[in-house]
Formats: sequence, C-alpha cells, structure tokens
Amino acid sequence: MTRVCRVQPDVPAVTRAFEYLVPEALAAAVQVGAIVRVPLHGRRVRGWVVADDVVPETAVDRLVPVHKVSSAGPPPGLVDLARWAAHRWAGPVTALLRAASPPTAVVDSPSGVASALHPVVAPPAEIGAGWPDAPARVVTWPPAADRRRLVRSLCAAEGSTLVLVPEPARAGALVRAIAEEGREVLHHHSDLPDRVRSGVWAAAARGAQVVVGGRAAVWLPIPDLAAVVVLDESDEAYQEERSPTWHARDVAVERARRAGASVTLVSPVPSPDAAATPGAVAVVPAARVLRSGWPRLDVVDLRDDPPGTGLCSLALGPAIHRALDGGGRALVVVNRKGRARLLACRACSALARCAICGAAVGQPDDAFECPRCAASRPPVCVECGATRFRAVRPGVHAVRDDVAALVPRVAVTEVDATTDVVGDAAVLVGTEAVLHRVARGSVPTVRLVAFLAFDEELLAPRFRAHEQALWLLVRAARLLGGRADGGRLMVQTRMPDHPVLAVAGDGDPAAFLAQESAVRRALSFPPFGAVAELSGTGAAVAVAADALRATGLTVMGGADGPALVRASSVDGLAGGLAATDLGPARALGRLRVAVDPPRV
Repeated sequence: MTRVCRVQPDVPAVTRAFEYLVPEALAAAVQVGAIVRVPLHGRRVRGWVVADDVVPETAVDRLVPVHKVSSAGPPPGLVDLARWAAHRWAGPVTALLRAASPPTAVVDSPSGVASALHPVVAPPAEIGAGWPDAPARVVTWPPAADRRRLVRSLCAAEGSTLVLVPEPARAGALVRAIAEEGREVLHHHSDLPDRVRSGVWAAAARGAQVVVGGRAAVWLPIPDLAAVVVLDESDEAYQEERSPTWHARDVAVERARRAGASVTLVSPVPSPDAAATPGAVAVVPAARVLRSGWPRLDVVDLRDDPPGTGLCSLALGPAIHRALDGGGRALVVVNRKGRARLLACRACSALARCAICGAAVGQPDDAFECPRCAASRPPVCVECGATRFRAVRPGVHAVRDDVAALVPRVAVTEVDATTDVVGDAAVLVGTEAVLHRVARGSVPTVRLVAFLAFDEELLAPRFRAHEQALWLLVRAARLLGGRADGGRLMVQTRMPDHPVLAVAGDGDPAAFLAQESAVRRALSFPPFGAVAELSGTGAAVAVAADALRATGLTVMGGADGPALVRASSVDGLAGGLAATDLGPARALGRLRVAVDPPRV
C-alpha cells in the first residue's frame, strides 16, 4: 500500500506543506516531526514531517519520494503545539518547528522513557505547609529572597520538570541546588555550542529529568512532563522578538495544559496575564516576608526641591556619599531613549497626565493628546489650573558630569547598552543597562541604586508601562538585597504616592495588580483583549491595515507609520489575522506583524 506524508519545507517563502511518497527503506524512520530532505522546485531542501499516512490530495503518480531522513525532530505533540503557537502569534510555523528541533543532527531516537522517583521537598517555611491542589499557581516571591528551595519544592516527584528562567546562563547555582538531591538536571541555554545543545535535546527526550533553561527550553522534547515552573514570568526575555513573537510563559501554560502537568508562575510582582491563567490559585507569603525581601525605599519628591535643581536632587549627593563610605558602589539610572517626553506645570511642577489612563500627554498644540489611549483634553494643569508647561529632558552625558561634581575625586563611569565591561568604578551612571552589567555579589557591593527620572517610566505611552517600571525596581532590589542587607533604593519622582512605589515600599503587589488589571480591563488591553502591531514599509502597512479593517478588526494608524490592531479576545485577533490575505501588502515591501508586542 502506498504511504504518503506531508512535509513542511524549511523555506521562508513557503508557507504550505507538500505531499511526498514514503519509500519502503525509510518507512520506520519517517514519522511526524522527523527532519527530512525532500525535492522542491528542482532542489533538495530540509523540512519536517507534519502529517503521516494521509490520504493524498494529489494523484499518487505525480508524487515524488522523500529523499532521506536527516535527524530526529520534535515529537507529534510539539508539532501540534507549534501549529497552535503559529496561529496564536500570527507567524510562520517553520520558525517554531526550528525552535523545537536540535541544532545539529540527532539520529538515535530514545527507545523508551526513563523513570525515577524522588522524595517530595516541602515548600519553604515562608509559603506554609503545602501547595494548594490546583492545575496552576501564581506565586508572589520577593526579589531578594532565595528561590532555590522554592524551585526544589515545585519539582515533580515522578516524571520530568521544566524550569524556565529569564537568564539561563546565570542559573548555575539553581542547577547545582537541584542536582544535590540526586536528580538528573539538564542546563539549556544559547551560550552552549550547537553540539552540546543537541545533546541536551536528546537527553530531554529520554525523560525523568529536571530541565532548566530560557525561553527556547519550552520547546524541548520532554515526553513525561509533570510540572512546569516559570520564574519571573513577565520578564521581557521570555518573548521572542522575531515573528512569530511568542511568549514562553504562554506556551508553557498551554503545553502544561495539554500534558496534564501542573504549572507554577513565580514573580515578585505577578502580571495581570499570569493572574488571568485559567484555574490559577494565588500563593502569597506573609506580609513580613514580602517586606524583608525588598531593600529600604527612599522616595524623593522633586516638587520639594528649589526651581533649577535639575535631575540631581538635594538628597542624591548625601545618598551617594553614604553608599561609598563603607566601600560600596552606587548606581545612578536615567533612561534617555524610547521614553515619554514629560511636561511639568510651571506653577506647581505637577506632571501633565491623561485623565483616563494616566500616561504622559504629548506637547500641547490646541489640546493635550494621550499617545496611549488617544484621549484629548484642554492644556490645563489638573492640579492648579495653570496653562504653562515646561519640558523635562534628562540625558546620561549631562547627568554623569553632574554626579561627578557631587563626588569629586571618585571614579564615575558612564554605562549604556554598548558597554561590555563596567570595571570597579565606585559610581556608575547610565541607562537601565547598568542594572544588567552588574551582578549581585560583585565587588564593590552595590549599596545604592538611584532612579533620577522615574516618572518617564511611569508615564510612558505603553499599556505595560507600570509593569515595566516596576520590573526596573525589581532588578535594582536584586542587586541591593533585602532590608537586612542595608542597601537603599532611591526613586526621584513627582508622584510619590504612585501604586508602583507602594509595591517597592511594602513588598505587597496585590493592590497594584488589582488596579492594573482594572485599567487594562476598561481599555480592553491584554489579557482582557488582544493587540498586534504592524510595522515595515509605509505602503505595505497601509494596505495591510485596510485589509484588516475590512475583516472587522479595529485598526489605529497605518496611514503614515505603524498600525495597532485590536480585538476583544486573543482568538478574535488570531482568527482575523489568519483570515486576512496579507499577500498584496507584502508584495509592496517589508511587513512585520507582532502580536502582544511588549513596547506599545
């Protein structure tokens, strides 16, 4: 009997699968997920078997055979998951099949699934007696608290556990802590050579492992998945920047659901997306535990400083000197790119904000315009009724010079995204990149992290602005340690009562999460709606925007720049994008579709 399979070629311009004959010699090796070589338009290309033993739609005598099987590939369950993710994030399935495949050829498939039984580790004392019996848990865990015991208690006693971390190359201590219990641990990250990552891929397919890795690890072929743990679930490192812009947290939740595995999302500040996970139960330590896991917070109200003080407040100099007195280090953070342009009232120094969503409003012409929700209002200060405003424009170069003047005879180094090595300078001034260039426990010890223009983060015209601003404080807190470590977190602001600062002050994100969720629900932003961004060549974006409007989706912009596509649900957006022929738009130039973009 003639056997026919469908193969998805690994060719960027080819989006459909083709039918091929399965030769008798390859009958045992050809199975769903196998990586094969097939003839296509006069050349042999790589591809994946995405369906086997199918009823051909083309006459059998017109089909050509598969040339060879070159490697093991993703198992059938991951092929189906890749199809789901390609639809969910409106991108090519080949990109996801590539992510689920070994970097180099893996010829030998595992003959069976290994088994092992390990004792259950009790949760940390901060959690309580045991874990709630639920398919999904959302755990609030302070930024400076040790997570190793927490993760060990979440590992399944039988079967495999997948642990996702945003910075897998720095997860060595976590890997060693899990391995000390006699478990087999696989450490997967992009810094490993291709052959080593292929070895990890093959080992994961044998089962009975704890796999620790970054976002790509969610696609490893784990046959006996019993538990999934996602640390820092809302970290932007989990989202793929290329199309399709899939998020590892959401893929992990879906994979756990399909496998019948438990999933635990851990974060110092759980995102609204995590809280909306179906069946999720919140797990929150006691208030004293939350407070002790954050450093002490000093909020500097810039409205109290004399006019003309600039970004270096009267409190900054003494704070830096205190940090340096014991041989410590101070980090001064001021972002200069991709942020809101702030306007402050000349009379009372209050910031000009949208009355609907709270974002910073743009430079007024006849009215204030909100770039986040498009609301407009007269250019009048809501605090005092004045009509004159001034622009606030921070810059790293000038700030470095100002800080250097505060601490003469002390080395002050500027840091940005292009800086590779920061050295041992006592004071570092830079963008948020400085928080990534210094490791916790480095010498000199970080004793102060000061954010000079934090309102730019709080009022940025992005619907995730508050969440992203809070994550800057989380990163700073991890460098400083908890309250007992003596570090200080300083935030300069004109909004000292903002909910984001309240979280850093008492460690409890519950009120912030409730308020943030309410705002997003009212504006139909994720997870209570769905958004996608169209970018690329102007003509291509304009044609694509018109085509999507015709399907009933809401499209903002697109005439002379990027367009924002919105729908009331993820399924509605995915269905609308899938039903729209974007071919005519792509013929006019580059077109990128980014679903759930983090920075809009």
